[in-house]
Amino acid sequence: MRSELQMVDEAERRTGPPDAFASHFILEERQPSAGERPQSPIGVSQAQGGLLSASHHHREAQLLYLVRGELTCEASGAFWIVPPNSALWVPGDVEHRIHARAPLEGYNVYLEPKVARHLPAECCAVSVTPLFREVMLRLAATPMLHRPPGPASRLVGVLLDELAMVAIDRHRLPMPADPRLQKLVAMMTANPADSAGMKTWAKRIGVAERTLNRLLVKETGLSFGRWRQQLHVILAIQGMSRGASVQRVAGDLGYESASSFVTMFRKALGKSPARYMAERTEPSTLRRQGDT
Repeated sequence: MRSELQMVDEAERRTGPPDAFASHFILEERQPSAGERPQSPIGVSQAQGGLLSASHHHREAQLLYLVRGELTCEASGAFWIVPPNSALWVPGDVEHRIHARAPLEGYNVYLEPKVARHLPAECCAVSVTPLFREVMLRLAATPMLHRPPGPASRLVGVLLDELAMVAIDRHRLPMPADPRLQKLVAMMTANPADSAGMKTWAKRIGVAERTLNRLLVKETGLSFGRWRQQLHVILAIQGMSRGASVQRVAGDLGYESASSFVTMFRKALGKSPARYMAERTEPSTLRRQGDT
């Protein structure tokens, strides 16, 4: 697995998305919503290629539910990965950049700021409940701009209630701003199997060991060990979303055995990689709290 946070390789960049698909992400090309009425979800799909949007922001909040494929977002000093059967929430006026890899299928909706004022103030990835999913699918079949009050407006209310209660996925990798730490990030993502300790990595970027850990904690809130573990979790989800086996991912990340990788993944996300991916490919199955 060639590990990279850009997510879209050069061949995919050249392929590019069809204009109709790109318009869902390059927001200046879409039609604005009217008044305080939220738009209905737009179904989006792409069979091949990839997507790399420019950094941008928009007045409305954005909710993107991913049914199939691979999606990431850079926003608020962090990197988010959105696996299948999860949703990306981007509040209004938050600068962000979206990357995607086909095959891709999902639903995209924009919400007026007043409608979304009780929802998270920062970008995040959230788990999708069966009710959330079914409401999104039903709304996708409604007229683009509906007049409240009415059935569609009541469905939007249910969707917002669900969004306010869903669990935020632990798919966030905080990204440092310090140039030395950015060099560290680039080197570690280029070769995640490198098991060198913090002392060696500190020497590689030209700082003392204590300085490295202090800077990471200051800028990301995580120690060196915790940050590297979260990087491995993000790259593992990426690899498995692309169809790689647990054994392949474990080897690519430098684990001596699949069992040691499974132990790390379970500690980080509370369930085994196999169970985690099964839930992502079975959206109609209601998940039990704490089920591993």
